[in-house]
Amino acid sequence: MQTPDFEASLRTASLRVTRPRIAVLSAVHQHPHLDTDAVLNLVREDLGTVSHQAVYDVLKALTDAGLLRRIQPAGANARYEARVGDNHHHVVCRSCGAIADVECAVGHAPCLTASDDHGFVVDEAEVVYWGTCPACASATTHTQRQPEGSR
Repeated sequence: MQTPDFEASLRTASLRVTRPRIAVLSAVHQHPHLDTDAVLNLVREDLGTVSHQAVYDVLKALTDAGLLRRIQPAGANARYEARVGDNHHHVVCRSCGAIADVECAVGHAPCLTASDDHGFVVDEAEVVYWGTCPACASATTHTQRQPEGSR
């Protein structure tokens, strides 16, 4: 979606159009990979008072309807993104937790072939690459190069 029509998306998903749903969709479209607290803060900037529970409920409804995708890298809070239906993957910074999208690893979905599928019919593969983002790598290199007295 280049210019999202959130009302049409909600109706197509058989969901009522509400201000909190529009605000959540807008926040996640503008800022991919947000956690619930960040979504809540952006929605409150937009709407004023809204409960934490209301945002949780909206995120669940939008995820269940396929309008948002919930990801949860190991050891991290759940994050939400509007890029759905394409089986892309993610790279996560071990230092600051930044997340970026990575296109499908190889070939067509499910991207990878299991060496032993144990009889499962595999329809999706989830890959998370872990490492250090450029900003954290640069900061670490900068800190290591400084003389002891300048830190």
